[in-house]
Amino acid sequence: MKLGIALPQLGEWATPENIVKVSQHAEELGYNSLWMQERLLWPLNPKSPYPVTPDGSLPDQYQYVLDPIVTLAYAAASTKSIRIGTSVLVMPYHMPVMLAKQLATLDVLSGGRFDCGLGLGWSEDEYEVSNTPFKNRGDRGDEFLKCLKVLWTEQEPEFHGKFYHVPKSKVNPKPLQKPHPPITVGGFNPRAFQRAATLGDGYNGGIFPFDQMKELLGGFIQAAQNAGRDLSELQVVCRGNLKLLDKSPGTSRYPLTGTIVEIKDDLKRCEEMGITEIIFEMNFEPDIATYELFHFMEQLFPG
Repeated sequence: MKLGIALPQLGEWATPENIVKVSQHAEELGYNSLWMQERLLWPLNPKSPYPVTPDGSLPDQYQYVLDPIVTLAYAAASTKSIRIGTSVLVMPYHMPVMLAKQLATLDVLSGGRFDCGLGLGWSEDEYEVSNTPFKNRGDRGDEFLKCLKVLWTEQEPEFHGKFYHVPKSKVNPKPLQKPHPPITVGGFNPRAFQRAATLGDGYNGGIFPFDQMKELLGGFIQAAQNAGRDLSELQVVCRGNLKLLDKSPGTSRYPLTGTIVEIKDDLKRCEEMGITEIIFEMNFEPDIATYELFHFMEQLFPG
């Protein structure tokens, strides 16, 4: 199983200096990848509750969020071999032809190091500011993926769907990776699992209690089998909040929360469940997002 690091993106520690330091140190240690998420705004009166917190409130860290595509280009320029990825970009916030060009450029400039994680998001406020209807977002996401792959793989792409239209054109550059960068698709319902299994190269999810995660991954695996996909050729990327403690928090311990030994045991369980890559997310832990980060990175992956 591969290990990745979420770059400094949220809050005060999201500085150019920290991005370069974390990127280069992760590459030196042998981490596989650097990742970023997408968040457009922090609404003062949100229409949609945040699905992760008990009260639906957005974490304060989301009040300051660096753009993922620009920041990944910056990280790629300061490294040589480590991969860069999104977990995830929200498709309906973009137009396929614009995102196809941006991400193909990122793949070219990084030397073919880009991993493309895409999803549908959950925020009605962000849909509104993107001038995109929240309704029918599942159908919109399916069509977006189809259009994106046409733009990346055909020399003179043309696409006409319900939501997106591209006249027959030359759209360059094409991604350096062929036929296109690996696409993993996020989501937590049967429709999302089907989308990942039929239109993607794998699944992009999160770390939850193991019984819940087993059920979620089982849904994706079943969808992949129904689609006739070879599971050995699919990626399963999961991003989880890392919280390192001096002693065990007890029997109610959340995965990736605890001592170094416990977290390493969690990683073994994740691999046994079929996860191919874990992303350590530390943007929500201000105690980790300091000079201590490098020590933790070395303990978790001694190289």
